[in-house]
Amino acid sequence: MADIKETADALSLSAEGLPTIVWYPGHMAKAKRLIADNLKLVDVVIELVDARIPVASANPMLKELIGKKPRLIVLNKMDLASPAVTKDWIGYYQSQGLAAVAVDAPGGRGIKGLVKLTAKLASGRTRRLENKGAKARAPRAMVLGIPNVGKSSLINRLAGRVKAKAENRPGVTRAKQWIHIEDGFDLLDMPGILWPKFDDPTVGLYLSYTGAISDEAIDTEPVVLHLLGWLRKNFPRDLITRYKLELAEGETLPEDSMALLELIGRKRGHLEKGGIVNRDKTKKLLLKEFRAGLIGKYTLDLPPEKTEARETEAEDNGAGSKENRVNRKFAAGGAGQRPAP
Repeated sequence: MADIKETADALSLSAEGLPTIVWYPGHMAKAKRLIADNLKLVDVVIELVDARIPVASANPMLKELIGKKPRLIVLNKMDLASPAVTKDWIGYYQSQGLAAVAVDAPGGRGIKGLVKLTAKLASGRTRRLENKGAKARAPRAMVLGIPNVGKSSLINRLAGRVKAKAENRPGVTRAKQWIHIEDGFDLLDMPGILWPKFDDPTVGLYLSYTGAISDEAIDTEPVVLHLLGWLRKNFPRDLITRYKLELAEGETLPEDSMALLELIGRKRGHLEKGGIVNRDKTKKLLLKEFRAGLIGKYTLDLPPEKTEARETEAEDNGAGSKENRVNRKFAAGGAGQRPAP
């Protein structure tokens, strides 16, 4: 797969004030064709999403590509997401007739459930093939997901040893590969693909938060400033605790995100000559620690009925403008709780 940096346009600000990312992905089109050509080889599709952003990390092209093929939604990185909201997402998928399971691939949680559901979903097709006279074989599954959602880590956990190159860097898995799983089925790993344009600015923003889009491909400053604004609004105590920000009685965190960034940089000693804060170093620290769950465990995307309930409540309180709806969606999430709009 080509370096994602080659396919990214500049990050700009949308009308709502949120960064928008536009892609021109020639290699992504090749990956899409590769998936379509190989779907006939498998019995079930395992679609991997990030449990922190199940909507933003779900490629909308995959539903059309997969068609009627049995599909299992796997919410990876459950250890970094809100447990309560992850549970809500599992219930939502099941209400839509979709099988779903949450996993922590590196830690192994949820893997047994994934294997069990995969075998169950694949059994219908394998039985039909055997009834038609085909030789009995192990179930086959295709693993799909956007870059950096954890496909390689999941495959390595299932296989019991390193089979796919895993790095915390988008786009490392570059070609399809068959991998035999000791539990009795075969996995077809495919390149991670994004889609040509993020119509909703929050999608590109969330993918930037989690590292699905390479930091080298974008200007991370507006991303970090929006992230700090979200954390200050919804989880100020997490910032205060993590970065040991000492506030006087009655004092609150700076409302200006740049001022907050510099406050954190000073507290961490990211200073240059003259006492100037090294903002680049502080930005990298914040993204790294947010992605690792060191600030808190957050889910930014809520299931539809939860989002609708939040918007209805806000509209009843007179906050129904387009801008406010965007900002409420931007603020959806929580470490086991739901921030007020």
